[in-house]
Amino acid sequence: PRSPSGMHLSDHDLRQLDEAALARLEPEQVRALLIKALEDLKAARERLAQNPTNSSRPPSTRAPWEQAEAQGQEPEEAPVASAQGADEVKPQAVSEPESEEKKPQSSPEGEGAGKPAARPGRRKGAPGHSRTQQLPVNAEEVHAPSCCAICGHLLDDSHEHRAHNARYVLDLVPPDAGGSGLVVQQTKHIYLERRCPCGHWSRALPGRCDEDERWTVPLSEWHLAGPTLVAFICALTQRMRLSRAKVREFLSDWLGLSLSTALINQCVHEAARAVEPVVEQEILTTVRNVDLAYADETSWKEHGKLLWLWVFTCATATLFIVGRRSREMVQRVLGEGFGGWLMSDGYWAYRELDQRLRCLPHIIRKARALEEGFDAEGRALGRQVLDVIATVMQAVYEARGAPPQGGLRERHAPMLNGLLEHCLRLADCRHEKTRALARELLNDWDTFWVVLDHPELPLSNNEAERALRHWVIARRIGMGTRTSQGTRAFALLASVIETCRKRGVPPWPYLAEVIRQRRKGLPAPPMPAPAV
Repeated sequence: PRSPSGMHLSDHDLRQLDEAALARLEPEQVRALLIKALEDLKAARERLAQNPTNSSRPPSTRAPWEQAEAQGQEPEEAPVASAQGADEVKPQAVSEPESEEKKPQSSPEGEGAGKPAARPGRRKGAPGHSRTQQLPVNAEEVHAPSCCAICGHLLDDSHEHRAHNARYVLDLVPPDAGGSGLVVQQTKHIYLERRCPCGHWSRALPGRCDEDERWTVPLSEWHLAGPTLVAFICALTQRMRLSRAKVREFLSDWLGLSLSTALINQCVHEAARAVEPVVEQEILTTVRNVDLAYADETSWKEHGKLLWLWVFTCATATLFIVGRRSREMVQRVLGEGFGGWLMSDGYWAYRELDQRLRCLPHIIRKARALEEGFDAEGRALGRQVLDVIATVMQAVYEARGAPPQGGLRERHAPMLNGLLEHCLRLADCRHEKTRALARELLNDWDTFWVVLDHPELPLSNNEAERALRHWVIARRIGMGTRTSQGTRAFALLASVIETCRKRGVPPWPYLAEVIRQRRKGLPAPPMPAPAV
């Protein structure tokens, strides 16, 4: 049996091997041990030789001098990381991407038993904590009821009225004519109540969206941060990958705004709740009804729990969702009747789809690793796979330029049949990686060569991998999310941002408008159409 690392000899075994231990073995036992050690050595060398060209390792794993050599440049001496540079590349383990209220720690068993739970909020006589920053009021807006809440009589300024409440809103607005950029403005919203001839006083109230038990944040106009400021905070957290603490520092240093990390986190979650109907009704519908979609998945951590970040993208929409790595996630997104083509990797959960494509670069990397390995059968299979894929790709490129006479699959049938027979012979061979590649080709045989029947289809899954790239970097910096609500907020906002990018429009004005409408209790506006 092999150790969990895939080697025949574990660390525990190696610690017990020395000259005295070898002297106690019979010649046949020494020979068997030598075979195991040789196979382990080859496997270790192959693992050390892995790079982005022959494995699924990302290009960022190259050392600086290896990156320079790969780009045809002279390798430079690795610079000494400064304090600032180190802060930029190291994961922010202290500044988590989510900020949640601290839960009271449970007391030891028996301690305080029978005592009623303490009421939340400030105790009477305690100094408490409240907003201390005083900013000038730049504008005022008056809100008044237009009709009586009891009899429906129309109300106007001629009726008796008085102020009953007010709120302050901080927002970013365009400057006056001739300026550029955004400026901070504080607006005072005054709410009036008017008296109807029937005697009833009707009040104007801030807009509010209905409560949702899935969200702990309200969606209401009664909020210190205005829609554009909330969208700006989302840009800093989602697109610029800043932690809540760094967003707070940025707003203080550059805009003179003193906001707590809890408020910043609330803004992000509120924006996600605002766009949830857009994602579930518009983006999801678009992905389900396209002729060609791309799918990929990568690991994701939620407070130490292993989940998977899925992406489903097409020409005009991108959907992100976090959950388990299972067939149910694919069905949840694509539904039962998905009729388009799906480009994906080799994960088995996609195999129930009728029209599926496999990414050829994935197989190229595995075949190249075998070709550069030490196993003779593996090297032969790797060379044959690389030759076949190169021929297929060249035929597809030529067919896209000028339609060929006759079918491409029939023309290349002898070559494909030769590879098929080779894979059948090696499906049970001794070498693990050779056996794995042969079985992978056999399991998804038609998905690799369907491009010969439809040359217009893609050869790689680069669309999905590029869609994931930015958010994988964000995961490395932020170390994932801490709560299920934070995970859901991350996926919803990422879906809207990437969909707007796909359509060639900036996401932030649209996000601000969605927040503005949803705070009033109105439906979210539709997604912007693709830019011409």
